[in-house]
Amino acid sequence: MFGALRAHIGYWLARRLFHWAWLVKQPRAWGWLEGQFSRMANLGDSQAQSFYGHILLFRGQGLGARNEGRRLLGLAAKAGDAKAAYQLGVLSLAGDPQHAESAQQAVAWWTLAAQAGHPAAAYRLAELYRAGAAGLSADAAQAEHFTVMSNRLSGL
Repeated sequence: MFGALRAHIGYWLARRLFHWAWLVKQPRAWGWLEGQFSRMANLGDSQAQSFYGHILLFRGQGLGARNEGRRLLGLAAKAGDAKAAYQLGVLSLAGDPQHAESAQQAVAWWTLAAQAGHPAAAYRLAELYRAGAAGLSADAAQAEHFTVMSNRLSGL
């Protein structure tokens, strides 16, 4: 119980300090911040998994950090985090040396993100269905469905 409380307080403080650019540039401070993010993500907090997953994906050092970031984003997305699901859709469509480009996987992640309220995911789905992609044929009805959803989610 005390460990979980300590993790919550440490994570809260680390999220506040993360916005201090000069502090983030200090190796010891960055190590402490990363430890707080990691501890909270390992406790299963989906917001922490999404946040730390994005950090590892874009700022992590090496392939191991990128893979761990992708894993954490997957956990957060499956728990309902729209930003994590959207990012996984972007990664799926782009592909990389370890993961083949997959329009079907991008559709699955973006559908999850759109259902969780992410307007950009609905927009990207509409564009993808409008143009089609490798392994995904164009579908005007789906494109229109996601255009309407994107407009609704964007408040248009």
